[in-house]
Formats: sequence, C-alpha cells, structure tokens
Amino acid sequence: MNCIIIDDEATARMIITQLCSKLPSLNVLEEFPNAMQAIKYLNQNEVDLIFLDIHMPDFTGFDFIETLKNPPKIILTTSDPNFAIQAFEYDCIVDYLVKPITQERFDKAIQKAESKQIKPSQTVSKGEKVEATSGNDLYVNIDRRLIKIDIPSIYLVEAKGDYIQVKTEDKNYTVHSTLKKIEDKLPDSLFLKVHRSYIINIKKIIDIEDNSVLIKKDVIPVSRSNRPELMKRLNLL
Repeated sequence: MNCIIIDDEATARMIITQLCSKLPSLNVLEEFPNAMQAIKYLNQNEVDLIFLDIHMPDFTGFDFIETLKNPPKIILTTSDPNFAIQAFEYDCIVDYLVKPITQERFDKAIQKAESKQIKPSQTVSKGEKVEATSGNDLYVNIDRRLIKIDIPSIYLVEAKGDYIQVKTEDKNYTVHSTLKKIEDKLPDSLFLKVHRSYIINIKKIIDIEDNSVLIKKDVIPVSRSNRPELMKRLNLL
C-alpha cells in the first residue's frame, strides 16, 4: 500500500517511517509536518493509506479528514486516547494508535487496513451536528435536540477548535462541527468566508477598515486572499 505520514513532530514521523520499513507491503511516498501540505499533495496524487496525527497547529486531524471528498484508509496516530469514540464515527478510519506505538500493535493496524474495503464513491461519514437546511432554516444538533435557527438572523460563524460558534441576532450556539460543514449549508447570496476561522453575513456589516470588518461588536479579520471577493460582493458607490 502506498502511504503518507502527517504529523507535526519530526520524531513521530521518523518512528512511523521506521515501523513501516519493517513491512514490505508498505511504501511511504511522502511525509508532511502539517495538513495543508498534505492536502496540496493529495490534490495531485492518490494514496492507499494515511497515518494521521490528531493534534496539529491550525488544522486538526479531523478537520483534515473533512476536506477529503473520497478519503483513503486512515490510521490515526496520537498521544491522546480521548478521541477514540469520535474517530470511529468516520468510516475511513481503520484504527486508532496511541503513542508510543509498538511494532506488534502497528502490525495489527496494518492487517485491519489491508482487510478493510472502502467503496470508491465513499465520502466522509460522520455524525455531524449540523443538519440539513430547509428554506430559511438551519437545524443544529445540540444535546441530542434539533434546534432550528433562522438563517438570515445569523451574522457570524466562528471556528473554535473542534467546534463552531454560530452567532445570531437573538442567541449564540456552540456546535460540534466544522466551518466547512456549515459553509456548505449557508446561501452564497448572504454569507462569505473571509478568513479560515470566520464566515460572515455580508448584509450585517457595519464598517470595513483595512483588513477587518465590524459586525455588531465583533471585529472580524479578513484575509488578504478573501478581501477581493468581499469587495466584489459589496454594493459600492
């Protein structure tokens, strides 16, 4: 199996490479210190297996999986045992290895990967907490209850680690989901992602100054790459 390694720690990448070298069925193509470099590689190349760390700066392992349309088999390698239940909500994850990893445990994970079949058309399957939209309504799953949110009332969505905060005219909601997931549910006519951590309702903008916008009392940074699209969408005199 052709594989890649994604881990922000060089020592961890070296250990995984050494474990792989003991198994002739594994061919390590590349290793990456962050998810963004791996995404660029996967846009041009196909792999059979990914060894993926969970805790990485700016982009967690779960955030990375969410970006993959047709994810290959994934083995999580982490020093944190607390995400095992969440991990197996993803069909593409075949095993969860807690560091330090022994060769025996590593070999068992590879056996699982070799025996698991993933359909070519498979997309990420996970119990996401952002549900489908219906007209002007968005339903979010909070504490096992579906809460209806009026979409036009949303003025800001902010990524906060494994959660997003949805701010509305009446109330704020903290939802276990990703910015990408809710971005797909919101209408382009109203909303724009202006930064990797923020989506704004452009109708709610009060003021724009340099690389930031003011909505309510929130000052939101606007990335250089997203600023041209923001200015294009505004009704400038």
